[in-house]
Amino acid sequence: MITHYEWQGGQEAVLRFGPPVGPVVLIAPALFEEANRTRAFTVTLQRALADLSLASMLPDLPGMNESLVDTDKASLAEWQAAFAAAAHSAARHGPVHVAAIRGGALVDRLAKARSRWHFAPVAGEALVRDLLRAGHVAQLGQPAHTAEGDTLELAGNRISASLIAELRAAAPTTERPVRTMRLFDDAMPSDRSVDGAPLWRRAEPSNDPTLAGLLAADLASWVRQCEK
Repeated sequence: MITHYEWQGGQEAVLRFGPPVGPVVLIAPALFEEANRTRAFTVTLQRALADLSLASMLPDLPGMNESLVDTDKASLAEWQAAFAAAAHSAARHGPVHVAAIRGGALVDRLAKARSRWHFAPVAGEALVRDLLRAGHVAQLGQPAHTAEGDTLELAGNRISASLIAELRAAAPTTERPVRTMRLFDDAMPSDRSVDGAPLWRRAEPSNDPTLAGLLAADLASWVRQCEK
């Protein structure tokens, strides 16, 4: 079902699956073009969690997906505030557990949750470097000047230079308890590595139901462990 949550900047949509009450997995999605490439995969993860009798909520962040906020008005601080508000809303249904994908691990810092689970979390500096390397900016690393101020053109989206600066200084949330999952070809530290392709690096949106099912099983086990 599609519902919504309120935050200080307005109202944003939420995609919800699973039981109406009980523990809720609040998903912090990947950011920018990575969000588009992994959207179907993230929803498949939600369906897999529902099959395991675990509820999940995928909130829009200001300036992303169906949000009415202009993309060049978005900021990391507002993403964190909005996600914290989404967590507060989710808590009406049951204990909240955060699941962050890639750059989503930069967003959940202010959210009150019983646990955190990160899949392939990335530091803000590395995320920005990947975006710039992809060649979406006219002059590498330099803001493109517009009548509305300094912005960067990333995959067709106008992003403020101030947001890029915020991201460069950001790191994944480490508040415990936290569990980190990565793919086998990712050398960064993790609690468990699994087989799968990095969908966020593909040229077009893609899906991997097998990987989604594997991650859902690990996440459900983690939530139940943290609920004891």
